Amino acid sequence: METPAAPRGGEQASAAPIRVFIVTDHELVRQGLRELFEDEGFEIVGEGSSAAEAIRSAALLQPDIAVLDDRLPDGTGIEVCRALRSRTDPVTCLLLSGYDEDRAARATVLGGASGYVLKQVGDNTELANAVRRAARGTILIRPALRERIAERLKAAAATSLGTMTTREREVLFFMATGMTNRQIEQKLILPGQVIAGCVSSVLEGLGFARSKPAYISSDDEGLF
Repeated sequence: METPAAPRGGEQASAAPIRVFIVTDHELVRQGLRELFEDEGFEIVGEGSSAAEAIRSAALLQPDIAVLDDRLPDGTGIEVCRALRSRTDPVTCLLLSGYDEDRAARATVLGGASGYVLKQVGDNTELANAVRRAARGTILIRPALRERIAERLKAAAATSLGTMTTREREVLFFMATGMTNRQIEQKLILPGQVIAGCVSSVLEGLGFARSKPAYISSDDEGLF
Protein backbone atom coordinates (compact mmCIF):
# COMPACT_ATOMS: atom_id res chain seq x y z
CA MET A 1 0.00 0.00 0.00
CA GLU A 2 1.04 3.59 -0.34
CA THR A 3 2.67 5.35 2.56
CA PRO A 4 -0.07 6.67 4.89
CA ALA A 5 -0.72 10.38 4.95
CA ALA A 6 0.11 12.42 8.02
CA PRO A 7 -2.67 12.84 10.59
CA ARG A 8 -5.04 15.72 10.20
CA GLY A 9 -4.10 19.05 11.67
CA GLY A 10 -4.55 22.80 11.33
CA GLU A 11 -7.35 23.69 8.93
CA GLN A 12 -8.19 20.02 8.38
CA ALA A 13 -9.12 19.60 12.04
CA SER A 14 -12.03 22.01 11.61
CA ALA A 15 -13.55 20.08 8.69
CA ALA A 16 -16.65 17.95 9.13
CA PRO A 17 -15.75 14.58 10.66
CA ILE A 18 -15.42 11.58 8.34
CA ARG A 19 -18.49 9.39 8.59
CA VAL A 20 -17.51 5.73 9.01
CA PHE A 21 -19.54 2.52 8.82
CA ILE A 22 -17.88 -0.56 10.41
CA VAL A 23 -18.59 -4.10 9.22
CA THR A 24 -17.21 -7.15 11.04
CA ASP A 25 -18.87 -10.05 12.83
CA HIS A 26 -16.36 -9.90 15.70
CA GLU A 27 -17.85 -7.81 18.51
CA LEU A 28 -14.54 -7.06 20.18
CA VAL A 29 -13.05 -5.95 16.86
CA ARG A 30 -16.03 -3.66 16.23
CA GLN A 31 -15.62 -2.17 19.70
CA GLY A 32 -11.89 -1.64 19.17
CA LEU A 33 -12.42 -0.03 15.77
CA ARG A 34 -15.17 2.21 17.12
CA GLU A 35 -12.95 3.43 19.95
CA LEU A 36 -10.01 3.97 17.62
CA PHE A 37 -12.03 5.91 15.06
CA GLU A 38 -13.77 8.03 17.69
CA ASP A 39 -10.39 8.85 19.25
CA GLU A 40 -9.21 9.93 15.77
CA GLY A 41 -12.17 12.31 15.41
CA PHE A 42 -14.26 10.19 13.03
CA GLU A 43 -18.04 9.89 13.34
CA ILE A 44 -19.34 6.32 13.55
CA VAL A 45 -22.67 6.34 11.72
CA GLY A 46 -23.36 2.63 12.05
CA GLU A 47 -22.07 -0.90 12.46
CA GLY A 48 -22.86 -4.25 10.87
CA SER A 49 -22.01 -7.85 11.65
CA SER A 50 -23.05 -9.46 8.35
CA ALA A 51 -23.09 -8.81 4.63
CA ALA A 52 -26.87 -8.48 4.58
CA GLU A 53 -26.88 -5.98 7.45
CA ALA A 54 -24.09 -3.99 5.83
CA ILE A 55 -25.94 -3.65 2.54
CA ARG A 56 -29.20 -2.58 4.16
CA SER A 57 -27.74 -0.15 6.67
CA ALA A 58 -24.96 1.46 4.62
CA ALA A 59 -27.41 2.19 1.82
CA LEU A 60 -29.55 4.22 4.23
CA LEU A 61 -26.81 5.88 6.26
CA GLN A 62 -24.59 6.87 3.30
CA PRO A 63 -21.27 6.99 5.16
CA ASP A 64 -18.19 8.61 3.67
CA ILE A 65 -16.50 5.22 3.90
CA ALA A 66 -17.27 1.65 4.91
CA VAL A 67 -14.52 -0.35 6.62
CA LEU A 68 -15.25 -3.98 5.72
CA ASP A 69 -13.92 -7.20 7.17
CA ASP A 70 -12.97 -9.39 4.20
CA ARG A 71 -14.67 -12.44 5.73
CA LEU A 72 -18.26 -12.36 6.96
CA PRO A 73 -20.62 -15.16 8.05
CA ASP A 74 -22.92 -14.75 5.02
CA GLY A 75 -20.54 -13.47 2.35
CA THR A 76 -17.28 -11.65 1.76
CA GLY A 77 -16.19 -8.05 2.11
CA ILE A 78 -15.47 -8.18 -1.62
CA GLU A 79 -19.14 -8.87 -2.38
CA VAL A 80 -20.33 -6.18 0.01
CA CYS A 81 -17.94 -3.68 -1.55
CA ARG A 82 -19.18 -4.52 -5.04
CA ALA A 83 -22.79 -4.13 -3.94
CA LEU A 84 -22.17 -0.76 -2.26
CA ARG A 85 -20.26 0.52 -5.29
CA SER A 86 -23.10 -0.51 -7.61
CA ARG A 87 -25.60 1.84 -6.03
CA THR A 88 -26.80 5.14 -7.42
CA ASP A 89 -24.81 6.83 -4.64
CA PRO A 90 -21.72 4.58 -4.39
CA VAL A 91 -20.05 4.07 -1.03
CA THR A 92 -16.25 4.16 -0.78
CA CYS A 93 -14.89 0.98 0.78
CA LEU A 94 -11.69 -0.05 2.58
CA LEU A 95 -11.01 -3.75 3.20
CA LEU A 96 -9.75 -4.91 6.57
CA SER A 97 -7.94 -8.06 5.50
CA GLY A 98 -6.62 -11.14 7.23
CA TYR A 99 -4.98 -12.30 4.02
CA ASP A 100 -1.34 -11.75 3.07
CA GLU A 101 -0.37 -8.70 1.00
CA ASP A 102 -0.82 -10.45 -2.35
CA ARG A 103 -4.28 -11.86 -1.63
CA ALA A 104 -5.38 -8.62 0.03
CA ALA A 105 -4.37 -6.68 -3.08
CA ARG A 106 -6.26 -9.13 -5.30
CA ALA A 107 -9.33 -8.82 -3.08
CA THR A 108 -9.10 -5.03 -3.38
CA VAL A 109 -9.05 -5.16 -7.18
CA LEU A 110 -11.85 -7.73 -7.35
CA GLY A 111 -14.04 -5.65 -5.06
CA GLY A 112 -13.14 -2.29 -6.51
CA ALA A 113 -12.19 -1.08 -3.03
CA SER A 114 -10.06 2.01 -2.52
CA GLY A 115 -7.48 -0.05 -0.67
CA TYR A 116 -6.82 -2.48 2.14
CA VAL A 117 -5.23 -2.60 5.57
CA LEU A 118 -3.93 -5.86 7.00
CA LYS A 119 -5.22 -6.95 10.39
CA GLN A 120 -2.25 -6.27 12.64
CA VAL A 121 -1.98 -5.72 16.35
CA GLY A 122 -0.84 -2.26 17.39
CA ASP A 123 -0.75 -0.61 13.96
CA ASN A 124 -3.68 1.74 14.45
CA THR A 125 -2.03 4.77 12.86
CA GLU A 126 -1.87 3.12 9.44
CA LEU A 127 -5.55 2.18 9.60
CA ALA A 128 -6.72 5.64 10.70
CA ASN A 129 -4.68 7.37 8.01
CA ALA A 130 -5.83 4.91 5.36
CA VAL A 131 -9.45 5.72 6.25
CA ARG A 132 -8.76 9.45 5.96
CA ARG A 133 -7.12 9.14 2.57
CA ALA A 134 -9.67 6.73 1.10
CA ALA A 135 -12.58 8.86 2.33
CA ARG A 136 -11.07 11.81 0.45
CA GLY A 137 -10.97 9.80 -2.78
CA THR A 138 -7.38 8.55 -2.76
CA ILE A 139 -6.77 5.09 -4.23
CA LEU A 140 -4.37 3.42 -1.82
CA ILE A 141 -3.18 0.59 -4.03
CA ARG A 142 -0.40 1.51 -6.45
CA PRO A 143 -1.60 1.89 -10.07
CA ALA A 144 1.12 -0.44 -11.39
CA LEU A 145 0.15 -3.15 -8.89
CA ARG A 146 -3.55 -2.72 -9.65
CA GLU A 147 -2.86 -3.05 -13.38
CA ARG A 148 -0.66 -6.10 -12.90
CA ILE A 149 -3.32 -7.87 -10.84
CA ALA A 150 -6.03 -6.91 -13.33
CA GLU A 151 -4.02 -8.37 -16.22
CA ARG A 152 -3.48 -11.62 -14.34
CA LEU A 153 -7.20 -11.89 -13.63
CA LYS A 154 -8.03 -11.22 -17.27
CA ALA A 155 -5.59 -13.94 -18.30
CA ALA A 156 -7.23 -16.33 -15.84
CA ALA A 157 -10.64 -15.45 -17.29
CA ALA A 158 -9.39 -16.40 -20.75
CA THR A 159 -8.61 -19.95 -19.62
CA SER A 160 -10.79 -22.76 -18.35
CA LEU A 161 -9.92 -21.88 -14.77
CA GLY A 162 -10.95 -24.70 -12.44
CA THR A 163 -14.66 -25.42 -12.66
CA MET A 164 -15.73 -21.92 -13.73
CA THR A 165 -18.37 -21.78 -16.42
CA THR A 166 -18.02 -19.66 -19.55
CA ARG A 167 -20.39 -17.08 -18.02
CA GLU A 168 -18.41 -16.93 -14.78
CA ARG A 169 -15.16 -16.40 -16.66
CA GLU A 170 -16.87 -13.63 -18.60
CA VAL A 171 -17.94 -12.00 -15.34
CA LEU A 172 -14.41 -12.37 -13.96
CA PHE A 173 -13.01 -10.53 -16.98
CA PHE A 174 -15.38 -7.61 -16.43
CA MET A 175 -14.61 -7.57 -12.70
CA ALA A 176 -10.91 -7.30 -13.58
CA THR A 177 -11.61 -4.27 -15.77
CA GLY A 178 -13.14 -2.48 -12.76
CA MET A 179 -16.80 -2.79 -13.77
CA THR A 180 -19.41 -2.79 -10.99
CA ASN A 181 -22.12 -5.43 -10.74
CA ARG A 182 -24.65 -3.01 -12.23
CA GLN A 183 -22.39 -2.28 -15.19
CA ILE A 184 -21.94 -6.00 -15.78
CA GLU A 185 -25.72 -6.47 -15.61
CA GLN A 186 -26.15 -3.85 -18.32
CA LYS A 187 -23.32 -5.29 -20.41
CA LEU A 188 -24.63 -8.86 -20.36
CA ILE A 189 -28.33 -7.93 -20.15
CA LEU A 190 -28.88 -10.23 -17.19
CA PRO A 191 -30.74 -9.84 -13.87
CA GLY A 192 -28.75 -8.51 -10.95
CA GLN A 193 -29.20 -11.66 -8.89
CA VAL A 194 -27.70 -13.77 -11.70
CA ILE A 195 -24.63 -11.52 -11.80
CA ALA A 196 -24.33 -11.53 -8.00
CA GLY A 197 -24.47 -15.33 -8.02
CA CYS A 198 -21.76 -15.46 -10.69
CA VAL A 199 -19.60 -13.07 -8.66
CA SER A 200 -19.94 -15.32 -5.59
CA SER A 201 -18.99 -18.39 -7.63
CA VAL A 202 -16.03 -16.59 -9.20
CA LEU A 203 -14.73 -15.54 -5.79
CA GLU A 204 -15.08 -19.07 -4.47
CA GLY A 205 -13.19 -20.38 -7.52
CA LEU A 206 -10.40 -17.91 -6.79
CA GLY A 207 -10.14 -19.06 -3.18
CA PHE A 208 -12.11 -16.26 -1.52
CA ALA A 209 -14.55 -18.61 0.15
CA ARG A 210 -17.55 -17.60 2.20
CA SER A 211 -19.32 -19.55 4.90
CA LYS A 212 -22.49 -20.01 2.85
CA PRO A 213 -23.87 -18.68 -0.45
CA ALA A 214 -24.43 -14.93 -0.55
CA TYR A 215 -26.52 -13.32 -3.26
CA ILE A 216 -25.93 -9.64 -2.69
CA SER A 217 -28.03 -7.47 -4.97
CA SER A 218 -27.06 -4.04 -6.24
CA ASP A 219 -30.71 -3.01 -6.33
CA ASP A 220 -31.57 0.11 -4.35
CA GLU A 221 -33.55 -1.91 -1.82
CA GLY A 222 -30.36 -3.66 -0.77
CA LEU A 223 -31.93 -7.10 -0.43
CA PHE A 224 -30.40 -10.49 -1.22
